[in-house]
Amino acid sequence: MLPRERTEMLEREILSPYAALSSRSKGRLAPEEQCDIRTDFQRDRDRIIHSKAFRRLKHKTQVFLSPEGDHYRTRLTHTLEVSQIARTIARALRLNEDLTEAIALGHDLGHTPFGHTGEAVLNEICPRGFRHNIQGLRVVEILEKDGKGLNLTWEVRDGILNHTSRDIAATVEGRLVSLADRVAYINHDIDDAIRAGIISVEDLPLNCVDILGDTHSRRINNMITDIIDNSADGCINMSQPVKDAMNQLREFMFGHVYLDPVAKGEEKKAQHVVKELYFYFLKHVDKLPDDMKLLLECTDISDVVCDYVAGMTDTYAIRMYKELFLPESWN
Repeated sequence: MLPRERTEMLEREILSPYAALSSRSKGRLAPEEQCDIRTDFQRDRDRIIHSKAFRRLKHKTQVFLSPEGDHYRTRLTHTLEVSQIARTIARALRLNEDLTEAIALGHDLGHTPFGHTGEAVLNEICPRGFRHNIQGLRVVEILEKDGKGLNLTWEVRDGILNHTSRDIAATVEGRLVSLADRVAYINHDIDDAIRAGIISVEDLPLNCVDILGDTHSRRINNMITDIIDNSADGCINMSQPVKDAMNQLREFMFGHVYLDPVAKGEEKKAQHVVKELYFYFLKHVDKLPDDMKLLLECTDISDVVCDYVAGMTDTYAIRMYKELFLPESWN
């Protein structure tokens, strides 16, 4: 028996009846010969980790634009925290940990430079609109590997597309990642905001502290424990008190951090950079990289330009803006 076959057998014996089995995946867009060692979901995880889009996450904004401190979260560290939280819950509920990890690692591949600020700008100016989850699916299906895509399984692609609160994933693992995403960003954004001096621990709503805990680790532990205790029969749930406290913390963060002039002090500049880059490349298609030009054979110009700008990191977008629009010193 091959190592992959042994893993698939163990999945059938050990996992919950509600878990997605790698041996019963709905498959890939282009059929492939299976790996002797890894299951299909394990291969998807590895493909995401080795992708260029995944590496770029380390220089993309989470909340604070291009933070100078070494310990602020980026889109990459957020992704890793989501993966850790989701995997912990998946193991406790006997769900497919490999599928969970693959979805978690790929869920934000479609994010723009400057976080949700960049997403809002592209949604405003691109004819097709823009949502990072839809773009994430485009990344793994088309944009990676010079237009070939990663050819991921249906279950992972569904989880990437449907990880936002407005969408519902088809698998339990996908729905778990969606909730783990919220648990991660609310808690680490609080941690970063305290580090930045925008809020203090004492500012947090007292009833939320009483229910969830007074430290970063306690809040995450209590949320994870609550999800495990209240999830059953393929449903991922929180108890009502914990869910209410989490939602109240989210509202608090919008009022005190996400819309705070300190945290968002550079937002208008970031909006300007994204807009100028988009309209520049729309007029100067010849300046696009060769791999993006190849897409012009089958894709509208505005979509290709949107793909290019959306794929930029914060640092690359700023550097490109300087090269295109700011004069250099003359020697």
